Amino acid sequence: MGKTYLLRALVEQCGGFYFGATAGTEAESLRQFSAALAEYSGSPVAFSFHTWDDAISYLFGLASPENGTTGGTRPERPFLVVIDEFPYLVKVAPELPSLIQRLIDRFQVEESRMRLLLCGSAMSVMGGLLASTAPLRGRAQLELVVRPFGYRAAADFWSVADTPALAARLHAVVGGTPAYRRQFLADDIPAGMHDFDDWVCRTVLSPFSPLFREARYLLAEEADIRDTALYHSVLAAVAQGNRTRGGIAGYIGRKSVDISHPLNVLEDSHLLAREPDIFRAGKSQYRITEPLINFYEAVMRPAWARLESGQAAEVWARSAERFAAQVAGPHFEAVCREYVLGPGRSLLSTSLGEVGGGVVTDPKERRQIQIDVAVVEPGSGSRRPAVTVLGEAKWGTVMGMSHLERLMRARDLLAGRGMDTTRCGLACFSAAGFSDALRAEAERGGVLLIGLDELYGRAMPAMVLP
Repeated sequence: MGKTYLLRALVEQCGGFYFGATAGTEAESLRQFSAALAEYSGSPVAFSFHTWDDAISYLFGLASPENGTTGGTRPERPFLVVIDEFPYLVKVAPELPSLIQRLIDRFQVEESRMRLLLCGSAMSVMGGLLASTAPLRGRAQLELVVRPFGYRAAADFWSVADTPALAARLHAVVGGTPAYRRQFLADDIPAGMHDFDDWVCRTVLSPFSPLFREARYLLAEEADIRDTALYHSVLAAVAQGNRTRGGIAGYIGRKSVDISHPLNVLEDSHLLAREPDIFRAGKSQYRITEPLINFYEAVMRPAWARLESGQAAEVWARSAERFAAQVAGPHFEAVCREYVLGPGRSLLSTSLGEVGGGVVTDPKERRQIQIDVAVVEPGSGSRRPAVTVLGEAKWGTVMGMSHLERLMRARDLLAGRGMDTTRCGLACFSAAGFSDALRAEAERGGVLLIGLDELYGRAMPAMVLP
């Protein structure tokens, strides 16, 4: 995401001590830390700390008032310390968080100048630093997750914002991770829609490309993931469309109770997201949050041997249906919800409620109506919960009146369940377009139509929802 880039820029701007940890033994890591600290301090000889307690105590001592005064009267600016890839150090020296906590508590009393940033890529480890009974719980003043670009910012970053169809496909493959464009692909960008297939083959599907194995590395770098085969199977189940706990368990041949741990670890690692059903309490579905991992599990992993032998073009030619159904389609639904949360917020004249998706059961027709985009305002007191938006999203289907009628039926069913639908607008999201009949209905004010041009800000929707 560019975390290290941001940290180094901060240290360069503000001054301070930066240490980037690497995977190694405790003795080697302590020796590297000591050498970096000696260089920063201007010592003519290398430091030789025997324990991490000695090293961290010396580091905090540099921020004590007597080491940061001008003329003995006024402390200088804060002493910035950045320890990057902190999980590498915690793995070999588990006592580090406790040592830091003890020194924070002691030096706070002395009005220390220390400003300590602990950073890392392993989300499960970093999240655990402040969880429950962890030593550093209650000591942090900031918890910042450096997230990928949203779909619009990613289009600008990849210089494809003027071609929404290309931007949507590109984001479905590589998401919003900045490093994938420059550090991984050396600014290899598709020249247009005509070049997208060739670009996929020469980059993501090429065994000579750094992106080829990146999805595997993303999973392997999480410290809590040991049986990678099991975790890949869980992710593959979700990528294949098995998004409920029971569906995942059935796909990998396990009982539902047996997959609780891998699901929790993948959630903690921000690789899976559990999305509650907005209409059914207690129901939820899982979604892979990193597009590259979803692309790997759906397209690459089933044909891995052929891809390693250089058959990218053949594999990709046979993956069009799978890409549309398992990659682009679900990703498009998530982008539509992101649109309603962000740029599309102006379409709502009322306060924005909870945005999500869910299932509306139709007992008369004995079917379930999948709602991809919904906005529900919670009830309070005597006021009923209100549904303000019901929407359906289609990636490769031209939407017509049948889709609108399904949304209308869902609205009637929710009203029958006691929800307030008097201000409920209906929305159709499509990357493939809309039928003439549906466009005519939209002109009469019956439905909001949002295509790729509207999602990427190149056109404005024709109406505003109630």
